[in-house]
Amino acid sequence: MEVNPSVPAKTVREFIDYAKARPGKINMASPGNGTAIHLAGELFMAMTGVKLLHVPYRGGAPALTDMLSGQVQVMFDALPSSLAHVQAGTLRALAVTTDERSQALPDLPTVAETVPGYEASIWYGIVAPKGTPAEVIDTLSKATNAIVEQPQMKARLAELGCTPMPMGPTEFGNLLAAETEKWGKVVKFSGLSAD
Repeated sequence: MEVNPSVPAKTVREFIDYAKARPGKINMASPGNGTAIHLAGELFMAMTGVKLLHVPYRGGAPALTDMLSGQVQVMFDALPSSLAHVQAGTLRALAVTTDERSQALPDLPTVAETVPGYEASIWYGIVAPKGTPAEVIDTLSKATNAIVEQPQMKARLAELGCTPMPMGPTEFGNLLAAETEKWGKVVKFSGLSAD
């Protein structure tokens, strides 16, 4: 969760108070309608009662450009795309949206430290077509997890603000089901539709 430095809030609590005093007047950037970054903002609004004005862009780069120029004030961006701007001071990070603090910015709190239960992570996984033999899936899973567990890979991911989550096929299936249910509720709350 980051803001343009022109926003006076330095913490999530200060931002909530600032936004509540200006309902619908704080612009929230995203790379487009229905993206993970957009939904992270919608979840924040649902859990805090603030009303932000969503400004969807055609991708992350133009949204980030307008964040840097102050055209929009807040964004729930993925850490790898914003990390250099936060470190340079051209954007102010208020918190990470993950359930744990980031190794890349260990002094930065989580949103959940102010808004209990808030968590929004962008994660990546590998899937195979339905009907792929279990032994093939198991081989792919073990090989992928072995790569993610390599010390040099862990170090590089940490530099980018990423946290590896190696897991087996069953655990990953459970994650998919839980995330589908969670974000389905956020979509309903926000009133988003497929058009």
